[in-house]
Amino acid sequence: MIIADFEESASTLGFLGAAIAIPSIIVNIFGGVIADRMDRRLIMITTSGVNAALMTILALIVTTSIAEIWHLMVIAGIQGFFSGLDGPVKASFFPLLVSRKNMMSAVALSSVTWHISRIISPSIGGLAIRYMGTESVFFAGALGWITMLFVIISLRMPYKKSEVQRNVLQDLTDGVKFIASSRFFTVLILVSFAKMFFGMQYLLLMPLFAVRHGLEADGLGVIFVVLSAGAITGTMIVPALQRSRHAGKFMLGGAFVFTFFVTGFAFAPSYGIALLMIYCAGIMHSLFLVISMTAIQMRLPSNYRGRVMGIYVISFALMPLGGLMGGNIAELYDERWALTVSAAILAVIMVITYVTQREIRTLRGDQLLAPVDEKSA
Repeated sequence: MIIADFEESASTLGFLGAAIAIPSIIVNIFGGVIADRMDRRLIMITTSGVNAALMTILALIVTTSIAEIWHLMVIAGIQGFFSGLDGPVKASFFPLLVSRKNMMSAVALSSVTWHISRIISPSIGGLAIRYMGTESVFFAGALGWITMLFVIISLRMPYKKSEVQRNVLQDLTDGVKFIASSRFFTVLILVSFAKMFFGMQYLLLMPLFAVRHGLEADGLGVIFVVLSAGAITGTMIVPALQRSRHAGKFMLGGAFVFTFFVTGFAFAPSYGIALLMIYCAGIMHSLFLVISMTAIQMRLPSNYRGRVMGIYVISFALMPLGGLMGGNIAELYDERWALTVSAAILAVIMVITYVTQREIRTLRGDQLLAPVDEKSA
């Protein structure tokens, strides 16, 4: 089975993640500038079309049995490039569709829909791989992107071209200066980077844990289903914290407790305990993700939204890049220690942040509704 092929390929998983992450990070930096200067809807149409084409190509080369690792690396690199455009555009686009008072609920709902897709996809995908072949999953992926393409085409959002066209590098520099001028943005974005790089390596190393527990593709799908169910549970809890005086503590505390559940998953003596640990990890992850993203979105002036979110969404590109680190540690030792080392580093970062960053620690839910001072931009 396909999972067994990864048993001796921890570093390959890491390099595949890096092939996606590196171009995505590079383009993300400029993607935010593009999001502030161009029609976001047109960019999303383009990226959806390209991703649909890439999935179709991947499905065809798998069907014809000519697929090799370098094919996956090239396709992953191209996909990473266009993801670098797509991420900041979507992140700066959806806040335009909701009111400020509903922002946290909107972020939570966005997270729920993403995780629901992760419940459906692995469960169906695992069965599809087992009974219909790996290529069926890629054909389904292409169909999903085509569906997304038509949804975006159906949206009708007014586009107002910026009257002032400045140098792209100058716009990028201004965005970086804006972040650097605010300790709140600087710290929260850096902490988000750390959370995704050190905390999410298990996503790429999951096939190795499936092998450790003697699972096939359908068993791996169950792990992702349980993880997503935990994340959805977390997103359902978060809106209740919108008026909480301790939103910042829940955010940092959730990320800290998350590291213990990830370690528990790594060394779980049985499949059942592993599922329990990954479910709880999903809950804690959502607490951090939804509160932190809402805090950033709500404090952003509109004219800097694309550039700042372009830098923020680099955190998601760091997930597969973190897999490169985890893959190499797993190659030298094993996947359990890869997760444990990363979790320990993340726990230390969260403790330092909690102790030293009072503005983050004391963040209240009602502060997320405070109006943005556009003049500060």
